[in-house]
Amino acid sequence: MTSDAIAAVETSLRRRFRVVETTVPVGSREISILHPESAEDLIDERDFELDERLPYWAELWPSSRVLGERLLSIDGTGKSLLELGCGSGVVSTCASLAGFDVVISDYYEDALRFARVNAARNKARIPREMLLDWRHLPPTLPRFDFVIASDVLYERSYGRVIAKVIAAALAPDGTALVADPGRVGREEFIRALGHEELEPRNRVDVPVRMNEIRQTITVFELAWRSPEKSGSKPF
Repeated sequence: MTSDAIAAVETSLRRRFRVVETTVPVGSREISILHPESAEDLIDERDFELDERLPYWAELWPSSRVLGERLLSIDGTGKSLLELGCGSGVVSTCASLAGFDVVISDYYEDALRFARVNAARNKARIPREMLLDWRHLPPTLPRFDFVIASDVLYERSYGRVIAKVIAAALAPDGTALVADPGRVGREEFIRALGHEELEPRNRVDVPVRMNEIRQTITVFELAWRSPEKSGSKPF
């Protein structure tokens, strides 16, 4: 997408939404994120009645800062990366700045638009995009060196769903990174990993303060289970 095309997308977003620009500290860097001023303004009763869809994508979650900082510490050159639930693009912008070949995905087309605009605003490579419903995956979903997600376990049923999506998209020698502040879907996610033959390499707890929010974000690093460990519990 050309710079003129991205500028046109930003103009359209500014016309359609009440937006704000927030400077987000990520490790030693700061990135500028354009996003809707209020997620509550975007709640659509028809969408909720259809499939309980809520515009969580419009919030800037502390988990995104933690996962973004983790990605900035990795040399992503030559590595493909899929983000599940890109939101406004904090994490995907960091991934692009780190050199990854990024594909963003979300349930909302507007989230994809904001994420691409924010990559351009921070002089990162503009990611490719994929409109993705985790419950109905395309049969041709590619596999990626990295599959990442931040704060996506906010519904209990999403635990198993996210584990399945990671298993469908992760390359044989790939790495998955999931940042979570302790949402209701975490325990189901942990249980589901074993069913998908995934195992932890590491987990790190990171205390974060973001405005009035204080959370401890856990970053789970996952990979395919080695054959000799088949049948063992993931945690």
